[in-house]
Amino acid sequence: MVNNKIDRYSPLELSQNPFISIIIPVRNAARTLPTTFNYLFRVDYPRDKMEIIIADGGSSDDTVSVIRHWQKDYSFIKLVEIPNCPSPGFARNKALKVVKGEFIFFTDGDCAPASDWIWKILKVFSRDENIAAVGGEVHTLRVDKDNVVEAWCEHFGFNMVSPRYGFIKEGYFPDFPKDPTPADVAGHRAYFFGTCNVAYRKEALDVAGAYFWERPTGEDMELSLRTRKHGYKFYFAPDADVKHMHRANLKQLLNVWASYGRAHPVLIEKYIRKHRLDIILQFLKSKPVLSFPFPIRGFIYLGNLQLGILCLILSLVSGLAIILGNSSAGLLVSLGIFVMGFVLFSFNYFKACFDMQPRRLFLSWCAMKFLTNIYFIRGGLEGIFKHKILCIEPSF
Repeated sequence: MVNNKIDRYSPLELSQNPFISIIIPVRNAARTLPTTFNYLFRVDYPRDKMEIIIADGGSSDDTVSVIRHWQKDYSFIKLVEIPNCPSPGFARNKALKVVKGEFIFFTDGDCAPASDWIWKILKVFSRDENIAAVGGEVHTLRVDKDNVVEAWCEHFGFNMVSPRYGFIKEGYFPDFPKDPTPADVAGHRAYFFGTCNVAYRKEALDVAGAYFWERPTGEDMELSLRTRKHGYKFYFAPDADVKHMHRANLKQLLNVWASYGRAHPVLIEKYIRKHRLDIILQFLKSKPVLSFPFPIRGFIYLGNLQLGILCLILSLVSGLAIILGNSSAGLLVSLGIFVMGFVLFSFNYFKACFDMQPRRLFLSWCAMKFLTNIYFIRGGLEGIFKHKILCIEPSF
């Protein structure tokens, strides 16, 4: 658990305002980037002590025009153009080559930092020189109040840090284990900060290797893992708030969830040498992990969705056997148990949707919850063919 909270009300103990760099990779962000700029220029920090580096990965919309418009009035905005950029990590690496900051802040072109975002993060850095990264909470900022996908992201708490780790409070992340299992690297114990809201100490990045891997996804997790592996501390400061403007349609959202799943097998491939399989029992609150040697590395989450699907399959198989003439008492009892299990697990899985507003969109909320979870699982399962690593992602 996160613990050892730093006194948030202690005075900032930096001898002077350090020079900071804010890196923002973008590609076709014209829909959200003007809002990001409006929020960035409300952030309270001396303008002569900061730079904003926008790394454009080959936008085909008006993104570059938006950036150049703002550059006319703000000389500390720098534009790095990367035509045919293969990944967000590649774009961030190009920006890292030109940064001057002692502390490197990361956010995205669809994000809106709070006005005291920088100060709250620097305050934490000032209290412990062994802290490599400070991350804050991520909430939703809706662009279109009538957009159902954005509304679902807000209801779900998409990209929030605290729920990902059991509603943790402010404090240090656990140290990276000396002998990690797959769940420590890519599961519910893989403590990391997404690059929509995190700042790194430049010195720590230099020690750990100040670059992101250039695979299409998972670069923020990999950098977090590599830095923590070097013994540095990570600190969660939820009040250092950033709001996120999420995907505008369901297709974009599903693609994002599939990409999250695809990142996990390659992370396990890099960081887990022993052939171990983790079984995570989500229906128990403590999420115990059963870890044991296995020919294939990876993890299997057993939650309401997985167990509901399993009960449905067993119900269909039992029902088919009865139709074909096997009407033994044992099979009838088994069918009843499987059907009840399917109903119970399905209710537990979808019950959060009953609280989502407006109620008339209940079926839409259920559909988006189910589809995003399925795409997440699908992305993880692709690793069995490409990397010989089994990842059955968790139930939401």
